[in-house]
Amino acid sequence: MSKKQKIGFSSLAADYFQLHPQEKLEKQPTKKGEPVSIGLPCELGEEKRISLKPEAVSVLINNGLDVKVESNAAKYSKYTDKEYSDAGAKIVYSHKEAFETDIVLKISPPTLEEIEYMKPGKALISALQTAILDSEYFKALNKKEITALAYNLIQDKVGGLPLVRAMSEIAGSTVMLIAAEYLSSTNNGQGIILGGITGVPPTRVVILGAGTVAEYAARTAMGLGAEVKIFDNHIYKLRRLKERINQPNLFTSSLDSAVLSEALSRADVAIGAIRSEGSRAPVVVTEEMVANMKPNSVIIDVSIDQGGCFETSEMTDHASPAFRRYDVIHYCVPNIASRVARTATSAISNIFTPIFMQIVELGGIDEMIFSNKWFAKGVYSYRGGLTNKNLANKYNLHYKNLDLIIAASI
Repeated sequence: MSKKQKIGFSSLAADYFQLHPQEKLEKQPTKKGEPVSIGLPCELGEEKRISLKPEAVSVLINNGLDVKVESNAAKYSKYTDKEYSDAGAKIVYSHKEAFETDIVLKISPPTLEEIEYMKPGKALISALQTAILDSEYFKALNKKEITALAYNLIQDKVGGLPLVRAMSEIAGSTVMLIAAEYLSSTNNGQGIILGGITGVPPTRVVILGAGTVAEYAARTAMGLGAEVKIFDNHIYKLRRLKERINQPNLFTSSLDSAVLSEALSRADVAIGAIRSEGSRAPVVVTEEMVANMKPNSVIIDVSIDQGGCFETSEMTDHASPAFRRYDVIHYCVPNIASRVARTATSAISNIFTPIFMQIVELGGIDEMIFSNKWFAKGVYSYRGGLTNKNLANKYNLHYKNLDLIIAASI
């Protein structure tokens, strides 16, 4: 872009802010010499992961960050308060105090009460789970002028979604372990092994979607000797998956209703792993298809956090993860990676550590947003307005154009 073009765009941004004074950027940097503080609160409900392991906390503190960890926040990941304290973190015993930092880093979106704990104008990084959120959540963020980022929208420098990829790898490997549990006699399943042995027909697995979850689920299932069929409407994804797995007996198909229906009627396990760029995953398996599946077969709908891709799916939790419909076992827990909290914590921590190192180097979360487009992709709310147009339209809330905000800061 030429210098002349840059000036023209900056002028356009300036005109925009003159017409909309509420959009005007007002930086609130930390005081000189005051470290950026991060809060790691306990997760409410059934979420068992935490975003930073003690080793990562030690690195960040040694590079100028201040970290507060709520007592027992990492107990399900099997990290102790002493490990965090030895790493240099301050252990706090008040849930409220863990939110009184420059950046709150957590897994699940905060409750309305937890948003009230936060200081005005500060930042939040958590998952954005639109299936369980309503307009009151976004209004509460706007009221406090919180800058909110969704870790499932933050990109890397080549346009990938590193946190989604990591959790999808875990979920893909874990779903087959879950399927093995529910196929067993101890869970009143079919009483069959997941995979195959000499002289016995292999387990039949159908996977919907050809992304990361499908790749790791297929690798695990085929490694155990199962027969795997993958369905997706994107041929390039199916081709890429076949190249990565490199197994000649891997069956792939577009989402043809007749072929899919026949495959499901013979399947022992069906995995739903179709993701949508919109707010809801497409429903590709009808109630009639489910009714025609074998008794005691297993459905695991990984897409349930986006509504699910089976018509019979209903969101469940780790306390009561499964239900039966048409004598088919349905497992519809949205945070499958939470079953292996320590592994998931390590994966998340490995991604966030270099991000926070860069935040320290640049001087704060705003500077990070203004300097890195891949990081700015995760912003869905900025100081009193939603920067995600789809969310703003859905909830009829004030929309801010983040590109114009960034342009005005140059």
